[in-house]
Amino acid sequence: MVLFGISLSVKARAQATSSANPYSGDFWSRSTLTGDWGGARNDLAAKGVTLDMSLTQGYQGIVGGGKEELWNYGGRGDLTINVDTQKLGLWPGGFFTAEVEGNYGKAVNGDTGALMPVDSNRIYPTPGGDNLNLPAFNFTQFLSPYFGVTLGKYATLTSTSGDMNEFAHGKGDTQFMNLALNFNPIFALTVPYSTLGTGVIVLPTKDPNGAIVSLMVLEANGQASTSGFNDLNQNKLSFAGEGRVRTDFFGFTGHQLLGATYSNQEYTSINQNARFIIENGALEHTKGSWNMYYNFDQYLYEPKKGSGQGIGIFGRFGASDGNPNFMHYFYSMGIGGKGVIPGRALDAYGIGYYYLDIASPTFTVLGRTASLLRDEQGFEAFYNIALMPWMKLTPDIQVIRPAQKNAVSIITAGIPSVSTKNIDTATVLGLRLQLIF
Repeated sequence: MVLFGISLSVKARAQATSSANPYSGDFWSRSTLTGDWGGARNDLAAKGVTLDMSLTQGYQGIVGGGKEELWNYGGRGDLTINVDTQKLGLWPGGFFTAEVEGNYGKAVNGDTGALMPVDSNRIYPTPGGDNLNLPAFNFTQFLSPYFGVTLGKYATLTSTSGDMNEFAHGKGDTQFMNLALNFNPIFALTVPYSTLGTGVIVLPTKDPNGAIVSLMVLEANGQASTSGFNDLNQNKLSFAGEGRVRTDFFGFTGHQLLGATYSNQEYTSINQNARFIIENGALEHTKGSWNMYYNFDQYLYEPKKGSGQGIGIFGRFGASDGNPNFMHYFYSMGIGGKGVIPGRALDAYGIGYYYLDIASPTFTVLGRTASLLRDEQGFEAFYNIALMPWMKLTPDIQVIRPAQKNAVSIITAGIPSVSTKNIDTATVLGLRLQLIF
C-alpha cells in the first residue's frame, strides 16, 4: 500500500517487453491465455503499449477458531495499461499508467477476528464486493537517465512497487494471501491504497532494478472510488520516502529497502475517556502520524544469478508512533522460492510468520480502563502451481491468533442481552486460481 516504486513499475515493464514476440507461443506455453492477438499484441508492445489483464479467484474457509466456521468465494479482476512514449515514436522518457480494478463475492476476512486480512486479494480496489474503480491514472517523465518527476493518481501497491520484496509482495494474487506477508501494514494509516500525488524519482545507477529512491507528496484521504480533486484544499497530506538497492551478499542476489512516511492529518486517538467525550461532545483526536519500515530479501541458492529463480529468505520490520497508529511494531520473516524443482520452473512457494505488536486502544469510564485488543501473530504456507504459464493454482493454509479477544453480539429475542464469545486461534484453508489473459 505504499508506492515509492512508480518508475520501477513503468521502466521495468518496458524492459520486460523488449523481446520481439513476448506474447507468442502455443496454447500450452505462451505467457497469456489470449496470446498475441494475431500478432497485434506484439506489435503494440514493440511500440510501447502493453495491456495486462488477469482474474484471480479464491475459495477460502475458516475450519477452526475465529468468530465462526464458514467458507466464502470471491475474486478480483485487473486491467493495467502502460505506455512508453519513446517506443510509441513521441518523446523520450515518458511513461503513462492506467489501471482498472474490481472485485466481487465475499471474503472471510471479517470472520477471523484478525486485523490482517487473510485474503488481501479481496480488499482491492476497496474492501467489500461488487465494485469497479480506477485506482491508477498517472504519468512519469524522466528528465535524464537518473532523474524523473511523476504526477497523477496512484495505486500505491503494484506487482513491481510498494514495499517491494522478491519473495513476499503483491496483492495476494501470486505469493502469500495474507496482507501482513505481502507488505508492511504499519504505514496503512498514513498512505491510502489509491490517491493523488506527485513526486520525484532518482535512479542512482540508471537501472531501476539496481537502485531506486522516491520522494512523494500524497493526498492522505484518497480513495479508489473518487477522483480526489474535491479534497485537494483540505491540507490533508502524506509525505513519503523510500529507497531500495540490489545487493550481492555471498555472491547471491538480494535487496535492502528502507522507507518512512508522515501525515499531517488529524486522527482519532486510540485512547478515549468517557469524561472527555461527555464534556466536549466529541472524541479525543491527535494531530499527525509517523512510521518507518525496512525489508530485505536474500537468495541463498540461485542456480543462475539474476534469473529470478532460487530459494531465499525475507524479513520486514516497522515502527510507528503507537497513537494514533495502534500498530506500534511489526515483524515478519520467512522462506520463499521460485522454480528450482525439476520440471516446475514457474512454480513459487513460501512459508511466512508475522507478529503485530498492538498499542491496544483503551476506553476509560468511572476510573476503569478497558483494553480492547491484544497482539496478533500468524503463520502461512502456500504453493503456487503453474498449470500453464497463464493459469496458476495455489493451495494455502494459515493459522492466525487474532487481535480481537472477544466477539460481542446482542440477543434481541425475549429480554435483550449481550453475549460474549472468546475468539480462538483461527485455521484458514484456501484455494486460489489466477488466469492471465
